[in-house]
Amino acid sequence: MTQTLDAPPTTAARRARDWFTALEDALRARDVERAAGLFARTSFWRDLVAFSWNITTVEDRAGVTDLLTATLDRTDPSGFAVPDEPEEADGVTTAWFTFETAVGRGRGLARLVEEDGELRAWTFLTTLYELRGHEEPRGPARPKGAEHGVNRDRQTWAERRAREAVELGRTTQPYVLVVGGGQGGIALGARLRQLDVPALVVDRHARPGDQWRSRYKSLCLHDPVWYDHLPYLPFPDNWPVFAPKDKIGDWLESYVKVMEIPYWGGTEVRSAHYDDAAGEWTVVVVRDGPGHEREELTLRPKQLVLATGMSGKPNVPVLPGQDVFRGEQHHSSAHPGPDEYAGKKVVVIGSNNSAFDICGALWEHGADVTMVQRTSTHIVKSDSLMEIGLGALYSEEAVASGMTTEKADLVFASIPYRVMHEFQIPLYEQMRERDADFYRRMEDAGFRLDWGDDGSGLFMKYLRRGSGYYIDVGAADLVANGDVQLAHGQVDHLTEDAVVLEDGTELPADLVVYATGYGSMNGWAADLISPEVADRVGKVWGLGSDTTKDPGPWEGEQRNMWKPTQQEALWFHGGNLHQSRHYSLYLALQLKARQAGLPTPVYGLQEVHHTR
Repeated sequence: MTQTLDAPPTTAARRARDWFTALEDALRARDVERAAGLFARTSFWRDLVAFSWNITTVEDRAGVTDLLTATLDRTDPSGFAVPDEPEEADGVTTAWFTFETAVGRGRGLARLVEEDGELRAWTFLTTLYELRGHEEPRGPARPKGAEHGVNRDRQTWAERRAREAVELGRTTQPYVLVVGGGQGGIALGARLRQLDVPALVVDRHARPGDQWRSRYKSLCLHDPVWYDHLPYLPFPDNWPVFAPKDKIGDWLESYVKVMEIPYWGGTEVRSAHYDDAAGEWTVVVVRDGPGHEREELTLRPKQLVLATGMSGKPNVPVLPGQDVFRGEQHHSSAHPGPDEYAGKKVVVIGSNNSAFDICGALWEHGADVTMVQRTSTHIVKSDSLMEIGLGALYSEEAVASGMTTEKADLVFASIPYRVMHEFQIPLYEQMRERDADFYRRMEDAGFRLDWGDDGSGLFMKYLRRGSGYYIDVGAADLVANGDVQLAHGQVDHLTEDAVVLEDGTELPADLVVYATGYGSMNGWAADLISPEVADRVGKVWGLGSDTTKDPGPWEGEQRNMWKPTQQEALWFHGGNLHQSRHYSLYLALQLKARQAGLPTPVYGLQEVHHTR
């Protein structure tokens, strides 16, 4: 254990130092029982790759014992240091720490509490951020760029890039193929580029950012800018708090270029098959060739990453009468925007984010809009979410206080999912009280509100099921005022000119928008690989909380995300911009370790309790 505080240690620093000294002594002696005894009886150790080559959480001393018994010898942790002054509040000592393993360097965050007169760990986060001998060329290690001297065989940067583009996928194969070129695939592509892992990102859209440009024109980010930075290249400090979709699209396109991410647009993946004997995938793609002709290519990557979006495939309901309906109908993911529907009668099926956004834009353009609410929805006002829910970590005030994006991400990651709802409930109680008049107006209009199964609000709904909420940026007032009409119930069928609900209510319609959400990401695995592989992997997303749309048993981490799956060499990556940024690091390190030939025995491989 090394102590890096320059000034004489405070009581908190001394106590934290003593705890880490005791931990390191126990680990060095391979005394698992003594190390586990430094954890509270109720405790949580979350590990992001450092010990487990996985993303996993173990609970209580029994879980710590199991993790260390399986991983301690090969991990060989050492050099625990406390670089910053720990904080003490409400009986909890919070300490940042750094450490090393046999293969790399890590950092973490511990919350220490008094139990039976001894300081013990309540929550403990360990993360791997760097592989020894495979460090990113950043800061003092940045590349020189210029090649001074004389060399008759010199190639310019542009010539090297052009040669790489010609050879990739033909004479040279990517080690990693990333399917999906939205923010998730692009963030991972940037990480892999910096780690010198040969990788290729492919997407069916022609240009990076088209995933955003193609959505309805009123779409903006609902998360604030401080939450949304991409790796290496944060948004400038004059970037809007909530960026419009086309601005995000342009940023992603420029990011691909600046970060030199090998990227094929206009590329359709036809099929993928894993050869266990060869240890590689055979992936057939069709893409735009040099002369804009379509060409079929076979790629043979060692690793396949599906970065097709956390939401997966659109859920488009199959309803009687869809074939006779004379108007237009489409899923919200294909909604072109409101311009063509002025004066039209529009029925929007759904009452979450996309439904509200689309209803608001249609009303602004003079459409006669009805929202069909099928189940209750959690709504939180944007200003309240920013100030109460995110302000401590992701805000201008947080930046001014010294909170970096990296540090905020680790604080966020350090709260175990098992108890995260306990942290969230008080925040949403504050929001409910602050905006009580708004919620009263929504209920008076007949809108069915909820706060999650346990009152923990939006973020837990997102983690558990990825749906069921709306961050209100103004459209909810249209429902409260009656400007957007509200109906309730399931759709029974369509007629030539109306949507008919199960109770017989007829809603005249020229356009029906199905804002009916998305399925699990492994629906793409079923289509591209096989239904058998999709079921072998199991459901993607959710925690096993046994709440609505998140069936148990408890799994403790996002199912199958950013970590090994039951299908060798198949990975899933995605989520919002925050998750794409943060977890792309740990996925990239797992892929780099395999490319470099490092042993990567996985502790706690994801079990499969549910298929698609």
